[in-house]
Amino acid sequence: MVIDGKAILRRSKVRSLDKAKRVYELATDKKARDIVILELKDLTILTDYFIICSGDSTTQVRAIVEHIEENLGKLGLQPLSIEGLSYSHWVLMDYGDIIVHVFEEETRHYYELEKLWLDAPRIEREETKGKGIKGL
Repeated sequence: MVIDGKAILRRSKVRSLDKAKRVYELATDKKARDIVILELKDLTILTDYFIICSGDSTTQVRAIVEHIEENLGKLGLQPLSIEGLSYSHWVLMDYGDIIVHVFEEETRHYYELEKLWLDAPRIEREETKGKGIKGL
């Protein structure tokens, strides 16, 4: 499903998976590494999807986060909160139905967030190509 930016603003709800796929694309734009989408909707009430990725430095982490926030904002999608931006070792962007975790590489290895959600299905890279929200 491809949606232009204006259509998104008219819709009351954009599908969670489409948002997650768009975040994947935006993180790729800024050379994020090891991008993973975990489907949590059947495992928890916290959120539908986690998107986890890494940057090589705190500067790159900040660039990834700012790029995601700016481009989703153009589509009328605002985060409920952003945590950790001041240090940029682990930044959490909460959009309600999706939560984006952008880690500095060493911090990601320390916390190993994916191990907490081993039962979560992963959305594979091939499934994300050309299927996210467009319109930028």
